[in-house]
Amino acid sequence: MRLTLLATLCFTLGLPDLALAADLAAGKAKVDMVCAACHGANGVSVSDTIPNLAGQKTVYLENQLKALKDGSRKNAIMNAIAGQLSTDDISNVAAFFAAQSGATPTAKSALLPNLAKSNMAFPADFPKGYTKYHTINFPATKQVRYYYANPVAVAAAKEGREVGNGAYLMVEVYAAKLDADKKPIMGADGYYEADKLLFYTAMAREAGWGQDIPDMLRNAEWNYSAYTVAKQARAGVNQAECLACHKPLDQSSYMFTIKELTAAVKAK
Repeated sequence: MRLTLLATLCFTLGLPDLALAADLAAGKAKVDMVCAACHGANGVSVSDTIPNLAGQKTVYLENQLKALKDGSRKNAIMNAIAGQLSTDDISNVAAFFAAQSGATPTAKSALLPNLAKSNMAFPADFPKGYTKYHTINFPATKQVRYYYANPVAVAAAKEGREVGNGAYLMVEVYAAKLDADKKPIMGADGYYEADKLLFYTAMAREAGWGQDIPDMLRNAEWNYSAYTVAKQARAGVNQAECLACHKPLDQSSYMFTIKELTAAVKAK
């Protein structure tokens, strides 16, 4: 009787019957598969830089997901994920997160094991045999980054085909040298002069490396990692964020720098 009355009121007043329309079990299934990698299985995020969604208003969450899906709200990672959600997915996920209890200020969820784990290891031969093909200045962080590709990636780019299994791409991340005003010193080549090596980032692929990654995040067989200057895996790196960020690049071997690599190897 109360449900019938509620439904009648919603219809009469023109209000969306969100609670009745949403499928919480379907929302939970989608969250467990993908969303939990960053926002946690119960809407409590895995890091301080990712928002908690537990207890947020359903309509608010729906509106944000719709805006991320159509691109009117810009976020490289969430645009890629929301773009794959159906209208029903959005309603179900929003309703599920809204039904969860709000998080305490210091609460965090654990990273999902199948997404936190990377099959990669620091290449023992780096940088021997690798081709340095690109450099980028990062003004916001006062860094300069050097990009390298192994022979497998170089051969694929040179032949104009997909960069496939066996490819390994490395990035050296340096702090820029600073002048007396704490501004990066620009070299004659237009790039910041490198000072201290801070860490490495990397992406690589081999057969089977993507099999445990859900389709909404999977980048073929690519895995991602970051390493300390001691060449050890950095703790707390959430591979899911890398996968989501590279997801839209399926037509360019999931690489942001495929054009630069191709140009560099063909110029030799």
